[in-house]
Amino acid sequence: MRHLNYLTFCMDSPLPPNKPHYYKDELSCRNVMYRRLYLDHAVKVEGAYLEDGKGLSNWDFFTHTNSRGIDDGRNGDVADDHYHRYMEDLEIIHSLGVNSYRFSISWARILPRGRLGGVNSAGIDFYDRLIAAVVQKGIEPFVTLHHFDLPHEMETRYGGWLGAGIREPALHRQKQQEKPFPREEFDYYADVCFKAFGDRVKFWATFNEPNLFTRLAYVLGKYPPARCSAPFGTCDSGNSHREPYVAAHNMLLSHAAAVHNYKKNYQATQGGSIGIVIAMKWYEPLTNTTEDILAARRALSFEVDWFLEPIFFGDYPREMHELLASNLPKFTSEEKSLLQKNKADFIGVNHYTTIYVKDCISSPCDLNTYEAYEGNALVLATGERDGVAIGKPTAFDGYYVVPEGMEQIVKYVNQRYTNTPVYVTENGYSQYSNNTMDELMNDGERVNYLQGYLTFLSSAIRKGANVRGYFVWSIIDNFEWTFGFTVRFGLYHVDYETQKRTPKMSAKWYRDFLMGSRPTDQVQTLRADS
Repeated sequence: MRHLNYLTFCMDSPLPPNKPHYYKDELSCRNVMYRRLYLDHAVKVEGAYLEDGKGLSNWDFFTHTNSRGIDDGRNGDVADDHYHRYMEDLEIIHSLGVNSYRFSISWARILPRGRLGGVNSAGIDFYDRLIAAVVQKGIEPFVTLHHFDLPHEMETRYGGWLGAGIREPALHRQKQQEKPFPREEFDYYADVCFKAFGDRVKFWATFNEPNLFTRLAYVLGKYPPARCSAPFGTCDSGNSHREPYVAAHNMLLSHAAAVHNYKKNYQATQGGSIGIVIAMKWYEPLTNTTEDILAARRALSFEVDWFLEPIFFGDYPREMHELLASNLPKFTSEEKSLLQKNKADFIGVNHYTTIYVKDCISSPCDLNTYEAYEGNALVLATGERDGVAIGKPTAFDGYYVVPEGMEQIVKYVNQRYTNTPVYVTENGYSQYSNNTMDELMNDGERVNYLQGYLTFLSSAIRKGANVRGYFVWSIIDNFEWTFGFTVRFGLYHVDYETQKRTPKMSAKWYRDFLMGSRPTDQVQTLRADS
């Protein structure tokens, strides 16, 4: 596995009085990874949703048939039109001075109907051109195979990620018709990508945030296929207490099958690495009671260790077995062996926020709220303690600015998973799209957010965390799932009517930060129109 380049960024000037509190302990020099950037997720930026043989994805179908589930009723049919404008976007990336570009491949563009429908050569050609252009600019492609989207036909044919596992637990089992297991579909799709692009792609992620996807799709019913049950939502069908764990089980086995294939048939000749990306909040106990301290640990088990413990240790966390009982699927001995013999080469950490948790085992909680998703873990998540927010709220509901959490989550992963290489694969700040243009373009809050989180990431590295790279989410504003276009994460502003990309203040700061030419304490003088 190749190591990434590092940039030493020095701050020799004194701390200005208007800096946030988390700069007080910043050392004069910070080692921050130079492999950084994230732009593209297929559904969110590509557009061209039925062009050149692409099939319907689950998100295409969902946004066209359930527009009420999207905050502004819009869809990703055009999005940022990256499919036609990728060369323009690569020029933006290159101009920022980054050396890695993380993007996902649309499964439905490669295999419109899954493995039984044949490979779409036009889809292969598009990603071939994209990857060739990335490499030609001296930028490393970092490719994700699954980022919440799959061919819609897999939902109708197999029941999506539920697959054969949709059966009820043994206590309530009823005879149901077996459906094909989805791991063969994913393994086939991954193999097509390894063959077509693996000579140039040296970093593969099987899944992006499967823990978040299963939560939103099968616990809360907010994402396709929109399945849930009380008290978490009012969907037409679903079981929020079992189905998310069935879907996750199938995703884990699909991950293991793809990793096994890559390590056996491709890694030696292609020289790449393969891992997985997990959404990771940091959890702080609401009080200093033993119960709340244990609740914070339990929340981490249901968020982070849910996927990583099977991958590295062959089974689910003890806390999940205890609380979920028969609702938690079991691995066979062969499946445990497959997982343990094919460990991930790296762990991707997507970290945005920290939140308080309260124990709900020893005392009752109202779990019938959005933020209380962690109800299956019997904890209540909240952003406030005694009426005071844990950090400044952002445009993403339930997300707060708490930069200290970056150091905590990176240290946790580094210690628990035996120094496995870590990439911070997403970290960024959201604005409301209805802010004034001046507020959107002169996004000092985004700059302060990135400075703060990079400061604490740097601290984790100085203390020994094996962090190899950092990616900002995101380079351009884009379609943000059920938020539609109502929020913006980009360093570049996108006018969705004209598709014009315009650098915000944060883009100019980030470029200068990477080039080492501007101390962070000069950001107050930097404007988007300067």
